[in-house]
Amino acid sequence: MGESLHLVCPHCNAINRVPSARLGQSPNCGQCHKPLFEGHPLELDSGNFERHILKNDIPVLVDFWAPWCGPCRMMAPQFVKAANRLEPHFRLAKLDTEACGEIGARNGIRSIPTMVLFKGGREVARQSGALGVEDIVRWAQAR
Repeated sequence: MGESLHLVCPHCNAINRVPSARLGQSPNCGQCHKPLFEGHPLELDSGNFERHILKNDIPVLVDFWAPWCGPCRMMAPQFVKAANRLEPHFRLAKLDTEACGEIGARNGIRSIPTMVLFKGGREVARQSGALGVEDIVRWAQAR
């Protein structure tokens, strides 16, 4: 049997152990039975941010954005398309810095949109400015 990965459910925040060989087989949560991946970014907030960053064994790519930001709104559909392409090897998530300013400040977000890639609970890469789907995918996979 191969390695198991810990994946946090985007619906109920339960931690699931999934054999890495089953990652591409549309696994469901053991607690709520909903899909662990749905091809769109997860909405993070102060209640679930730490759990998803610290407990997922796959990289988590977070788009720090705000509703009033024009470039953020332009990038949003591109980020959704990137989620569709990068899952299940990455978890894509969005954090509204207007609603969760303390998390943005704690992560040193100075401009938006800013994408931060976390692996093992630590930031490994950062990119500011709006990107298209191809650039998002290429940037994430290169890290």
